[in-house]
Amino acid sequence: MVTISSVTVKDLREKTGAGIMDCKRALADAGGDLEKAIDILRQKGLSAAAKKASRETKEGVIGSYIHGGGRIGVLVEVNCETDFVARNSEFQELVKDIAMQIAATNPSYVCREDVPAAVLDKERGIYKVQAKESGKPEHVLDKIVEGKVEKFYIDACLLEQVFIKDPSVSINEMIKQKIVKTGENISVKRFTRYQLGG
Repeated sequence: MVTISSVTVKDLREKTGAGIMDCKRALADAGGDLEKAIDILRQKGLSAAAKKASRETKEGVIGSYIHGGGRIGVLVEVNCETDFVARNSEFQELVKDIAMQIAATNPSYVCREDVPAAVLDKERGIYKVQAKESGKPEHVLDKIVEGKVEKFYIDACLLEQVFIKDPSVSINEMIKQKIVKTGENISVKRFTRYQLGG
């Protein structure tokens, strides 16, 4: 039996935001290895976040971000389940981070489900022509096209993008981490990005 110090539990709790008992259990399962325990909590957290994904989000805030001496402005609506979480500083920080992400990366859609079929068809058509012109064999063309469609989603859809402040996670993964910490479903409803002269 591995002895787990309260310092290690505290450290894991600070890094993940998980509850004390969850941290103790994860450290016990990981044989006291902090990095393994983080992985265990992340896996459990992602499945917990997935369970909460169907819950309704009627509260939340509309956040704003003005960048570059007033040259770019963003309004974003981020929803949660209760007013209590909407007023929470961690939730407010999340909204600010999302607004900053939109200002920096200029996504066109919230998620891949929002991309109109006509837009996808047009993109696929362009990628197919590019793949053919590169002289690639016929049997790999579809694979190349699908790879480029995935890249399009990452560029065009907010939730698919790599978080500018932490490239190890996507915006979607970052939101899932907050769902685990708050215990509530969180969703990005819509956003508008203004650019001076744009």
